[in-house]
Amino acid sequence: MKEIALKLNGEISRLTNKTFKFDERVAEGWFSAVYFLKTRDIVKSHLPDNKVTMQFFQKDHAVLCGTDEVIALIHTFADHPEELEIHSLKDGDKISPYETVLTVTGPYQYFGFLEGIIDGILARRTSVATNVYNVVKAARSSGKQKPIIFMGDRDDHFTQQSGDGYSAFIGGSTAQATHAMNEWWGKEGMGTMPHALIQMFKGDVVAATKAYHEQFPDDQLMALVDYNNDVITDSLHVAREFGEELKGVRLDTSRNLVDKYFLRNQHLMGTFDPRGVNPELIFALRRALDQEGFRHVKIVVSGGFTKERIRAFEEKKVPVDMYGVGGSLLKIGIGFTGDNVIIDGEAEAKEGRRFKPNPRLEYVEYTGSAE
Repeated sequence: MKEIALKLNGEISRLTNKTFKFDERVAEGWFSAVYFLKTRDIVKSHLPDNKVTMQFFQKDHAVLCGTDEVIALIHTFADHPEELEIHSLKDGDKISPYETVLTVTGPYQYFGFLEGIIDGILARRTSVATNVYNVVKAARSSGKQKPIIFMGDRDDHFTQQSGDGYSAFIGGSTAQATHAMNEWWGKEGMGTMPHALIQMFKGDVVAATKAYHEQFPDDQLMALVDYNNDVITDSLHVAREFGEELKGVRLDTSRNLVDKYFLRNQHLMGTFDPRGVNPELIFALRRALDQEGFRHVKIVVSGGFTKERIRAFEEKKVPVDMYGVGGSLLKIGIGFTGDNVIIDGEAEAKEGRRFKPNPRLEYVEYTGSAE
């Protein structure tokens, strides 16, 4: 059983390194800024009996993510982690600017070299979780929650997929493109067909969809319909062929193209931007499907969607049933800072920083390092 199941069942309070599988070179300082390593050595030699409190914060309204990972990191790689006192918020908590999200107390030389890694974990995980949360929020602005498919596999290095997928899950996306994205939280990737499949059938969307259905008969059948830049024509072709078996169509039209529907109906143009996946195209597609009795066929859109673009679609009540979003969810816009703010029981911090207690922090019990 995956740890996330144990956590959701209340059997454990935090995920551990059994989930995260850290690179063992963290212990050697391989991923720590060199000045942290030098400071550790100086403190060991000159101030071995110190006790510091390090606190972490950021400067935005955000959805916190990465705390389980950070705590597992400390418990795995700090010296004598059982002697450290950790207080933390939880993954998924809404946080405010400058709110303390984590404190670690103990001898600096035990854990100080992990400061930069902790900042980086919190920054990436919180940025992705917050981005997804904002997109999910935009996708319900019409009054009905539209699912978000997390499609970020092509927008960053593949080694980031597990953590990004978990962050997306914390942000509210439970449909994700790869198995790796689902690794930490226990499901499998989902998806239907890329343009490459249709290309293999020389642009014949019906043939490609038929082959897909024969190969994966238990999947919900969804056809990609923008390959020929004629989404209404191709949507109707597959709908007529498969009837009730067709569950949805997906549009991924390039922002540089104008669908052939508008080229055939140029009298419609002149009052909107006809490029890419646009509201007028979706309205026309919905009408065409409904007129032929295919009201059950869902419409999925992808290609350059952001929270702003989704909100604009929802405000116009564009009949989209699901959004596929990728690159905009992986922008890292939230940075964390760790500061030493107390030493040997007394306030001591760089100018402008001070200890900021947070009653929402919870004590984290040390339950042993999970290798």
